[in-house]
Amino acid sequence: MNTMRTYKISLSAVFLLIYLTTLTTGCSNYKAVTLSSNLRLPDTFKAVKDTGGVAHLPIAAFLTDSFLVRLIDTAIKANPDILSALQRIEVANANLKYRGGALLPAVNLNANAGLEKFGDYTMNGVGNYDTNLSSNIDKNKHIPSPTPDYFLGLKSSWEVDLWGKLRNQKKAAYNRFLASQNGYKMVVTSLAAQIATAYYQLEALDYELKLIRKNILLQNHALEIVKIQKLGGRATELAVQQFLAQLKRTQSMEFETKQQITETENLLNFLTGRFGQPIPRDTSISKVALPYAVNAGVPSKLLLNRPDIKEAELELKAMNADIKAARAAFFPSLTLTPYVGFNAFASSLLFNPASFTYGLIGGITAPLFNRKQIKADYQRTVAEGRQAVYNYQKTILSGFMEVMNSLKGIENYRNYFNLKQQEVQALSNAVSVSNDLYLVGRANYLEVITAQRNVLDAELELANTRRNIFIASVNLYRSVGGGWK
Repeated sequence: MNTMRTYKISLSAVFLLIYLTTLTTGCSNYKAVTLSSNLRLPDTFKAVKDTGGVAHLPIAAFLTDSFLVRLIDTAIKANPDILSALQRIEVANANLKYRGGALLPAVNLNANAGLEKFGDYTMNGVGNYDTNLSSNIDKNKHIPSPTPDYFLGLKSSWEVDLWGKLRNQKKAAYNRFLASQNGYKMVVTSLAAQIATAYYQLEALDYELKLIRKNILLQNHALEIVKIQKLGGRATELAVQQFLAQLKRTQSMEFETKQQITETENLLNFLTGRFGQPIPRDTSISKVALPYAVNAGVPSKLLLNRPDIKEAELELKAMNADIKAARAAFFPSLTLTPYVGFNAFASSLLFNPASFTYGLIGGITAPLFNRKQIKADYQRTVAEGRQAVYNYQKTILSGFMEVMNSLKGIENYRNYFNLKQQEVQALSNAVSVSNDLYLVGRANYLEVITAQRNVLDAELELANTRRNIFIASVNLYRSVGGGWK
């Protein structure tokens, strides 16, 4: 008997040694991987290092139009994307609490009642027959009857985090919680930029409509003059029709501009989370001072200010934690199951002091035949981690490109605006000269029509250029991470 027992222990030890050797060899092929980005930003956006920046400015300090600031404040409270982003934060927070709870023992209040018929040749059956269940024996057949079983108490289950799997899952959840907060900030930043862009577009359209209506009056006046000249034999019907065609063209532009105003107002109402309402605004975009040259800050600050870059960085950290947790699944896990309470075979004896019981069960489980599934999960997690690296790099490159485009946009649109002002002045002078020459017969009607059309087009382009300068400033503010503080 002793020889047999020794043989069994030796066989178990050999089997355990073989298993642990296989486990260690298999895991050595899946070493811990930490993914990182080696992308380095230039020292500065421009030739001269700039230590200033606009990203730290709140919206009300950067956008001085009170109507625009109120629109943005309204949108932050009611925009569906903003509300959805807030719920993503709640989801991430709940997941963090869930992962944190996995590190602690789970304690449950158990109230169980059961009935069991023990087999004659089982350990329970033999033990209960020979000891304290003789009263339950069928006297005629000498076999035990079904035995009740009652339990009331606390049962717990606790997986001991030997390899850091649970801690890394909590770390991943924590980083995703922080990422969700930065995702919310990015939604706020983008929404503020969208509203500001639409608002400046609306102001430009208002000014365009004003220019068009002014030109309609002038062209009406010119048409009346040419009609009078026709009656006096100084103009032909062809001249009348040409002036009339130009007037109709300008009148049609009025309705096109009105439609654009309607669509832009509806867009602003949509972004602010409300149905069609008048959009209060200052319609004097031609008189609003152009924004001063703004400082972009060095690229290293871009990493600190842009919420989407911070979100991508945190997602990369979360994926590294996921990789470590996935690797830990290759190793054995230890689970402890303690319990304490009252256990009896009769309900009347359940709360008897002699029915008090407690115990502790410990178990080690390790993957054996399902390792291929664990390997696939680990490989998937590593691949997703590499995706997070590339997304992080893409976000940085995209942010740098947006800042450069906005900086050059402000500079180029300013130069374009200055030259366009000179063009408008020259064309306005040309209209006056052409009218004077036409009245004395030294210019034909086509020269007058061309001069009027050119000055209208130039004035509209000038208004759009002012709008583009404001929009480029807003885009720079957004691209360096402003607008969420």
